Amino acid sequence: MRVKKHAYNASSTMDTNDCLVCRKHRGDLPAPGGAVYEDNLVYASHVFIPEGREVVYLGWLVLEPKRHAPCLPDLTDAEAERFGLMTTRVSRALTQATGAEHIYSSVLGHHVPHLHLHLFPRYPNTPREYWWPRLDDWPDLPRGGEHEVTELVARIRTRMKDA
Repeated sequence: MRVKKHAYNASSTMDTNDCLVCRKHRGDLPAPGGAVYEDNLVYASHVFIPEGREVVYLGWLVLEPKRHAPCLPDLTDAEAERFGLMTTRVSRALTQATGAEHIYSSVLGHHVPHLHLHLFPRYPNTPREYWWPRLDDWPDLPRGGEHEVTELVARIRTRMKDA
């Protein structure tokens, strides 16, 4: 599925019916390949393929609280505990499924006012000049379309059982 970026005005409040992440959690916008992990507090999935593109950076995952929470300080203690634990477990499964030599994590921007932690695998033999934050500039970065994303998500989901 391809999705347009949502323009976010920090001064406005967002109804959860309009929130891209909340819509994904409800199943209105199915995540490519389905959820990598989901429970009552957190949700992890692959990023969408941007509108107008055929491929995406393989292994770029996002972890989100299920409840609409714009920022880290908005998490309850229970959500924060699960969010931290699942960041580690999803990263471990991502490493195992892709052979990544490092996982970068970041909370970026305000395009979507629902907390989402990005997890980026750095693949073996990535030239140092393309390490964070230039990973996506590397011409040989593993990229794929919906089929490849779906296959990778299935491998990560399988690895989650051991993470």
